[in-house]
Amino acid sequence: MGVAARLAELGLELPTVAAPLAAYVPALRDGDTVWTSGQLPFVAGALPATGKVGDGAGLIAPDEAAGYARTAALNALAAVAAAVAADGGPTGADALDRIAHVVKVVGFVASDPAFTGQPGVVNGASLLLHEVLGDAGVHARSAVGVAVLPMDSPVEVELVVRLRD
Repeated sequence: MGVAARLAELGLELPTVAAPLAAYVPALRDGDTVWTSGQLPFVAGALPATGKVGDGAGLIAPDEAAGYARTAALNALAAVAAAVAADGGPTGADALDRIAHVVKVVGFVASDPAFTGQPGVVNGASLLLHEVLGDAGVHARSAVGVAVLPMDSPVEVELVVRLRD
C-alpha cells in the first residue's frame, strides 16, 4: 500500500507546507537525504494551542501535546514531499513513497520546569511516522525540553529522511 492510501486509511491529508517564519526553507534535499526545518503543529495556518506542556492548571496536557507533535510530524512529511517534488519527483503524498527510511527525528517540547515527560510527547510524532510509513518510519530520536518555542508553540518537530531512487 502506498503512502497516499495509508494517509487516506488513517483519515489524514497531507497539509500545505507552512510558510517559513524567517530566512530559511521548510526542507532541503542534499542527494538522497532531506532535512526539514523545525515544523510547528499548524492547522490551516494557525497554531491550535500555545503555551507550556506539563501537568497542572494553565498548562497543556502531555497527551494533548502528543497530538500536536503528531500534527507537526505530518507537517514535516509535507515539507519532505515538497522537497522531492521540487527536484522533479512525484508530487503530493505520492512523493512520500520515495522515503526509504526516516533516519532521525528531533522533537522539542516547550516544557514547564517540573515536566520531564518529553519522550511521551514526542511519541506522537514517532507513532505517526510508523503508522504512515511502516518500517520505513522507524527512526533514531531526540526529545528535548526547552523554555520556549517560536510563536509560543508547545512542540516543534524536525526530520532527516533518506530517499530511495
